[in-house]
Amino acid sequence: MTTPLSSLPENRQGHPRPRGTSWLGQLLRRLHFYAGIFVGPFILSAALSGGLYAISPQIEQFVYADELTASASDPALPLAEQVAAATSYTGGGETISAVRPAPEPGDTTRVMFDDANLGESESRAIFIDPTTAEVTGDLTVYGTSGALPLRTWVDQLHRSLHLGDIGRYYSELAASWLGIIAVAGLCLWVPRARRTRKASALLRPSMKHKGLRRTFSWHASVGAWAAIGMMFLSATGITWSQLGGDNVTKLRAALDWSTPAVSAELGAGSAGHSEGSAGQPGDGGHAGHAGHDGHSGNDGAPEVDPADFDTALAVAQDVNVNTGLVEILPPEDEDSAWVVQEIQRSFPTEVDAVAIDVDTMEITDRVDFSDYGLASKLARWGIDLHMGTMFGLANQIVLFTLAIGIASMVVFGYVMWWQRRPKHDPNRRFGVAPARGALANLPWWGVAAVSLAAVGIGVFLPMVGISLLGFLIVDALLGHRVVLRGYRRSRPSRQRTRDHGATGS
Repeated sequence: MTTPLSSLPENRQGHPRPRGTSWLGQLLRRLHFYAGIFVGPFILSAALSGGLYAISPQIEQFVYADELTASASDPALPLAEQVAAATSYTGGGETISAVRPAPEPGDTTRVMFDDANLGESESRAIFIDPTTAEVTGDLTVYGTSGALPLRTWVDQLHRSLHLGDIGRYYSELAASWLGIIAVAGLCLWVPRARRTRKASALLRPSMKHKGLRRTFSWHASVGAWAAIGMMFLSATGITWSQLGGDNVTKLRAALDWSTPAVSAELGAGSAGHSEGSAGQPGDGGHAGHAGHDGHSGNDGAPEVDPADFDTALAVAQDVNVNTGLVEILPPEDEDSAWVVQEIQRSFPTEVDAVAIDVDTMEITDRVDFSDYGLASKLARWGIDLHMGTMFGLANQIVLFTLAIGIASMVVFGYVMWWQRRPKHDPNRRFGVAPARGALANLPWWGVAAVSLAAVGIGVFLPMVGISLLGFLIVDALLGHRVVLRGYRRSRPSRQRTRDHGATGS
């Protein structure tokens, strides 16, 4: 986030610690530098794609207006007629995986079908005008968020650069380091603010300076404002990652912080609660960016009567479903119940769910958000804030602004690196790293603390551990190069000294 100007002197092997700089500050400065240089491109990509995702719902509403808009003048038809119209349109050969009734007048109903030709967490959605039962669109939707093709493309760009599971390591690397870089930068900014007569001046960029000092001012002031947001995005983003996300899941399970989910097993009761069962979105899981757990395949699902969708919804509304944003899941097999769950991610959060045996009209299980533990509620809210759904447009604007701020800091960081290049050496195209030797200046307990922290973080966040090891290797190679260069430069002078001594004798 910020690199104090006291670190501008050229890096040399064995360079003494700058006056007034603690060993911790020297260590954080070098860590901040290396992380910014090597992880910066990944953070830049994640920030830009994340900013685009933040505003994608509005773009989606415009691009897919025909599919999403219906007549609002007449009353809605029963779900049975809407489902029958969608089934007739598809030819009746596909299995219904879920139905999302129109949440408001003027919206369309989504009848979603399993399709073996689609990818993981994808469904074929037939959009129905609820007042006429006419088909208004046929699109692929993705995950619990119901993202349409455009938003899905942006999401996959943010999540994996469209490179599949291998590409997800890029977003994990960015999310894992984003918080560390923010903490390191903030720790460097605070002492500088304390030494300044007017600390508030460091919260806004200085326009009276030019060159490196102006760039640094922009980098530091933007970073000071964005630091908390960066740490939040890092913490919530890690939960979706492959390696670190698995460790988060294990930690939550060990601490009994798992999100409860309704059980669709007939006769199982509430004891069958488990995170993600019956298509319950839980806290978004680790299946993807927008709660991409999607719907499980229903190859062995029994045939359902379209009228049962109306029955299940009516029963659920008498129990705990009281919002228009609802998803109805038919049974996956003969031993499964119907599930009706709220999918409102805006505040106040509505994610209650109920399992129903339609044949007997019996409630077999229910989950209410009010019964969630504090950790599960915080996880739900964190996911929704990260996705920009919790507070609607205001949430999206904050995320978009934060994304632009993070991207600008990365650019400012690289500009500073170039501006710090030694002017007297035309062969040096880039700036030098902050002085090394922080570990050598540490007391024994400092070395132990840093080592334990590095190992602990590296184990819990494997992408941090792997990349940190890479930083150390690069730093060691660069240090060795400096030693060799100094040795080669000193050889002529040593030779002249020996020759002079020989001549004098």
